[in-house]
Amino acid sequence: MFVPALDPGGPPDRSSVVVTVAAAGVAIRSGIPPEGAVFVGAIGDRQCWAVDVEELAGPDPGALDLRLLWAEVDQATWTAAGRAVQLVGWARTHRFCGRCGNPTEEVRGLRARRCPRCGLEAFPRLSPAVICLVERGDGTVLLARGPQFAAGTFSCLAGFVEPGETLEEAVAREVREEVAIEVSAIRYFDSQPWPFPHSLMIGFTAKWRSGDIEVDGTEITEASWYSPSDLPGLPSAISIARRLIDDWLDRVGH
Repeated sequence: MFVPALDPGGPPDRSSVVVTVAAAGVAIRSGIPPEGAVFVGAIGDRQCWAVDVEELAGPDPGALDLRLLWAEVDQATWTAAGRAVQLVGWARTHRFCGRCGNPTEEVRGLRARRCPRCGLEAFPRLSPAVICLVERGDGTVLLARGPQFAAGTFSCLAGFVEPGETLEEAVAREVREEVAIEVSAIRYFDSQPWPFPHSLMIGFTAKWRSGDIEVDGTEITEASWYSPSDLPGLPSAISIARRLIDDWLDRVGH
């Protein structure tokens, strides 16, 4: 189990998990992290550290894309690697103050960077996004695909939460905007950190209330209702989208 934390509670040791983050991907190693490593948390009794190797000379032969890494390590290690990628990415993009341009400094006791000139504080960026599986009374669910999807793959509808709206309002709005239907009985399902690059996926189920599918043609290019016996290609098990679909299949006895 991975437990995120700010304070390692002691010096790193040779059993530490070290996640190196480079442009080509991430690599997982064991050992004492180099100076400047960022503490990520703990996997069991092992400390986990992130190391920024953005300026590493030449490619790292052990680096893997974070999506590909999922198939190579356990869930706890992959979650720690995702947190490492997000923290390193945040540090890279907040070296200077967004208000006055002065170099920022780490804040002791907080996961934050502060401008010593104007006092502006910056915390790790997190972009909440809702994802929803819409069910219909005839035993079907709505699955859709966008232009960036792998060929033949369909998934749940998803989108970012806008300022000033609740999560449930975001679900209703995204479904309405993308496929022109109205939903009800919006219920929370589960959540998932999604480090691509810094999202938090918040899963819901909902019931079709009214309307016929009309795709927006931009974010969604194809959508339809599917029964358990005629499902299209589904998303990878890495994602909460697949968990939503698998949960539905379990509930309907498939």
